[in-house]
Parts: sequence; C-alpha cells; structure tokens
Amino acid sequence: MRRAALAAGGSLLLIWPWAVPRYFVFLASLIVINAIVALGLNLLSGYTNQLSFGHAGFLAIGAYTAALLTIHAPGLGLVPTLAAAGLATGAVGVGLGLPCLRLGGLYLTMATLAFGFVVTEAILNLDTLTRGADGLRVPVARLGPWPLGTDTARYYLVVVVGVLMVAAARNIVRTRTGRAFLAIRESEVAAHTSGVPVAVYRTIAFALSAFYTGVAGGLFAFVIGHLSPDAFDVFLSVDFVAMIIVGGLGSVAGSLIGATVITVLHDWLAQFQNYRPLIFGAILIACMLFMPGGIASALRRPLTKGGNP
Repeated sequence: MRRAALAAGGSLLLIWPWAVPRYFVFLASLIVINAIVALGLNLLSGYTNQLSFGHAGFLAIGAYTAALLTIHAPGLGLVPTLAAAGLATGAVGVGLGLPCLRLGGLYLTMATLAFGFVVTEAILNLDTLTRGADGLRVPVARLGPWPLGTDTARYYLVVVVGVLMVAAARNIVRTRTGRAFLAIRESEVAAHTSGVPVAVYRTIAFALSAFYTGVAGGLFAFVIGHLSPDAFDVFLSVDFVAMIIVGGLGSVAGSLIGATVITVLHDWLAQFQNYRPLIFGAILIACMLFMPGGIASALRRPLTKGGNP
C-alpha cells in the first residue's frame, strides 16, 4: 500500500508540468521550497522544542548567497552554489544557536524574531552588494551547459533537491541524532541525566534547520528571479511556523502536508484580499482546535484503527 502510494506520488511529480497550466508548475515549485523550509524548522521546533520566528531571515541569507555567487562566480556551478547557500546559512545558524543556548520559551522566540529583523535591515543597508530596496535580479541558473530558463526546468530542479532533502530528514530522525532531539523535546533534564549533551544537540538542530532553509533560499532565488527585502518579512516566518503546526510537529510528512496546505491557502485567499487575514486566522484556529496534533496525526489515526481493530 505504501509503495503504491509512493509510486503514484512520484508519477504525479513527474507528469505535473505536462498536465497543468504554467502557473500551477510555478506554484508547485513554491510548495516544494516551503516544504524544505518546513522540514528544517520541524527539526528545530518539532524535534527539539525550540520555536523560531526567524526562518525568513535564514531564507533571505540563502537566497542572497546563491544570487550573489551566481552573479560574481558564474563558473561555480549550480550544485556548489546551492551547497554554499546552505553551508553559509548553517554557519549563521550555529552563530545564532550558541548564544541562544541559555534561552528558552518566549525569550528564544523573541531572539529569533529579532534576528529576522536584523537580516532585513542588513540587506537594506548593504545596498552596494544587495541593491537594497531596489531588489536584486537573479541570473538564470545553469546546470552545466543547460540553462534552467523555464518553469518546468526549475520545477524539476526543485523537486530533485526536495526529494533528497526529505530522504535526508527521514534518515536523520532515525539516527542517534534524531533520538537525541526527541529526548530533548520530551525533557531536557531527563536527556541530560541520560548522558545526552543537550547544548551540542541544540546547536546541531539550529545548524541543520538553517542549512535546510539556506538551500531552500537558493532555490527560491532561482525560481522567483528577483529578490527584495520585503519578501522576507516576519509574516513569512509566521507562515513557516503555521506550516509545521497545521501539518504536525515532529513529523516529516506533516512538514510536507503543512507546506502544501498553507501555500495553496495563501494562493486561494489572494482573491479575498480584504478578508485574507480573517479567513486565514479562522482556518488556523479551527485546525488547532479539531486537529491539535496536525493533519498528519489526524490522517494516521484512522489508519491505525483500521490496522488494529
């Protein structure tokens, strides 16, 4: 059953650009990019209970790193550029995670929120490098000699990277690192008593989460084609948090579901611009009231009941 579902999903991903209008190909690329961010945020918040409202800042760092490398080092190549975007953002994540080790709860949330504002201000003030409020045009990505100049080409790039990141996340949560994350989420005191170096694994969680978001930022730059600081405001960070809450905390599948639901919901609500915050808020409240464990948990419940009568 599971293999059949995976085969069907893989087939849908492959034929999607040839079965739908161009806009829906672009929308699918955004969904996968948001899913990669949600995966990274879930590794931090869902698995180690460190809530972050600064992931829009990480996304911006990854996006501008990829864009600037493509402009100033066009011979570097697409894969090294995305890797550099992830590593640079991961390094910033370590730099943010270390001073935040003593923080928790509301204080950690406020620190990550402030980080997002700092990144936006830095982009505005480094206008000789980032073009500030005028925005930065991103050259077309190239995979070897082939330019990825169409929505379809960029979609396949995003999907391949997304599949690799999902596979990596599934492997991480099954390793000793993943078990340590879960132990920290349940109780830091108990984890420390059991010999888990809490500070080390909290920092690793920040680094992994930032790396994922940095890679997503690089993909975002190539898909959008133009970067400006107002695209990375605090509301984007709120959307990322909403994705993992709606989809399901501590769940790889929940990250994918949440990213799909929130991205499609925002796109659909664009036609109700005046009522958009009201409708969006009401839907989020309803999800948290009736599906407190997220959509992934709600979907697993009937399957578990069906398998264990």
